[in-house]
Amino acid sequence: MSIWKRSIELVELNKQNRNSLCENLGMQLTEIGDDYLMGTMPVDHRTHQPFGLLHGGASVALAETLGSVAANLCLPEGQFGVGLEINANHLRSVRSGLVTGTAIPLHNWSLYASVGN
Repeated sequence: MSIWKRSIELVELNKQNRNSLCENLGMQLTEIGDDYLMGTMPVDHRTHQPFGLLHGGASVALAETLGSVAANLCLPEGQFGVGLEINANHLRSVRSGLVTGTAIPLHNWSLYASVGN
């Protein structure tokens, strides 16, 4: 059973990223399942820190993007969620290629209560 309250195609979601940090960093939403959203980001001159490694802030930007988009897809039309806090641990370095992130819910309060009541 899908957790999404809004029906939208990946093409439309990616169009919403135009003229934003997501577009500037080359992020692409790549897969949407019943309870997850996946996306990628290239590791290149746009996302490197000065030592040629993937910048931790770029990693967090990908995570924040996936989490925010997924959270908003769980809300009814006309309601919007925003992030309050993010914490990241960088487990290994990457110099090139493509990184992939997956947003999955730990808690989906919209399943239990009406937002705004």
